Amino acid sequence: MGVITHQRYKGFNKLEIEGSDIIRSLPDKNVLFVSNHQTYFADVVAMFHVFNASLSGRIDSIKNVGYLWNPKLNVYYVAAAETMKKSLLTKVMAYAGSVSIERTWRAEGKEVKRQVKMSDITNIGTALNDGWVITFPQGTTTPWKPLRKGTAHIIKRYKPVVVPVVIDGFRRSFDKKGLRVKKKGILQSMVIKEPLEFDYENESVDSIIEKLEYAIEQHPSFLKVIPKEELLAYEEENQKRRFRAPSS
Repeated sequence: MGVITHQRYKGFNKLEIEGSDIIRSLPDKNVLFVSNHQTYFADVVAMFHVFNASLSGRIDSIKNVGYLWNPKLNVYYVAAAETMKKSLLTKVMAYAGSVSIERTWRAEGKEVKRQVKMSDITNIGTALNDGWVITFPQGTTTPWKPLRKGTAHIIKRYKPVVVPVVIDGFRRSFDKKGLRVKKKGILQSMVIKEPLEFDYENESVDSIIEKLEYAIEQHPSFLKVIPKEELLAYEEENQKRRFRAPSS
């Protein structure tokens, strides 16, 4: 899969990377990568490439796919269970490393409200105990949505090293699922930031959430500095999504 997808970031489009040296300084396990979200799968696959390229000594580059001969395999990602059951491909990707959880706020395209399954939290903890976990705390590919507080509870409970990641360009270059190249020649970017500092015992959930929002550049204050044309593009995409959604 790595060989097949490499050209999506180093051929059809160009992935610009910043901060990959941070990857080499991280412990082998109990690391939580927290990122904004733009497609279902292209974001995670890009991180798999960047993480392994960095561990193989490359500096802000995924040039030469040889780094895949000895990849770090204990890299997991948190995903909605219903998404990972939709097709044979998603089932294969789930087998490759997803920690599937049941969303508490949405199911089958409808708004719901249900309790968090403690087994989901435990499964994320199991993955952290074994390696690295990637999570998208907004729980959606729509930008500027509030972060889910479950991420803060996971941080307080398991005390992982928390590494923020900010991505861009994936929404323009891939379809929503991140499986089809929608447009070529797009500059994608991935910025890996220094680990965040938390007072795991005493810091409030709201404080942790606010730190995460700023770190992955999804705090409402960032809307003031986003170019007008980009905001219009986001709104147009949301309108199209609402138009396609089945009526209740």
